[in-house]
Parts: sequence; C-alpha cells; structure tokens
Amino acid sequence: MEKPVTVWYDPEGDYLEVLFAHRAGYFKETDHAAVMEKVDKEGNLLGFSILSARNSRENSPFSATLTEVIA
Repeated sequence: MEKPVTVWYDPEGDYLEVLFAHRAGYFKETDHAAVMEKVDKEGNLLGFSILSARNSRENSPFSATLTEVIA
C-alpha cells in the first residue's frame, strides 16, 4: 500500500523534516546529534528531522539509527 511522505525544508533555519505519518507524537534523540526521530506514544516511527541539513552535506555521509516503522 502506498503512503504519502511529507518532506519540509526551512532554508533559513537549515531544518529538514520528513514525516511518514501525521499523528500525535514527539521528537527524541538518536545516535547522531543532528538527527531526531518522531515517534508516537507506542514508539512507532512517524518521521525524522535533521538540524543543519545543509551543513551536514559537507560532512556526509553520516548515519543514524532509527526505530522500526510499525505503523
């Protein structure tokens, strides 16, 4: 089944956000300082964000471990 993915980038704040689902949730840290994952109250992955995304390209590639998408 196809699901829409929302990608939003704020060039002024250099902030990238990718959402797989539009549900209530919160952002929590990952193993990479620039990456946060958005999860619901059960811990299911709803999306992720990257702070200083433009600057991250200069230091790429980088990786972060996210929780499994259970949705």
